[in-house]
Amino acid sequence: MRLDKFLKVSRLIKRRTIANEVSDLGRVFINGHPAKPSKQIKQGDVIRIEYTYKKVEVRVLIVPENNVSIQEAASLYEFLND
Repeated sequence: MRLDKFLKVSRLIKRRTIANEVSDLGRVFINGHPAKPSKQIKQGDVIRIEYTYKKVEVRVLIVPENNVSIQEAASLYEFLND
C-alpha cells in the first residue's frame, strides 16, 4: 500500500491530499529516510511524521488491502514515542 493511502486509512492524517503535501515537504520518514507519497509500506516499517509542534512515530503492524473501519484503524499501528 502507498504511504499516502496508509496514512489516510490509518487515520494518522485525515485526507490523502494532505498526506501527499506533508510527504512532499519532507516531513514524513520511513525507517529514518525521507519518504515520497508513492513509497510502498510494509509490515514492520517505522513511520515518523513531523508536525509543527510534535513528532509522531509509529510501527506498522498490519497493511490492509482495502479501507478499514474507524475502530480497526488504530490496530494498524503502534505508537513508539509517548
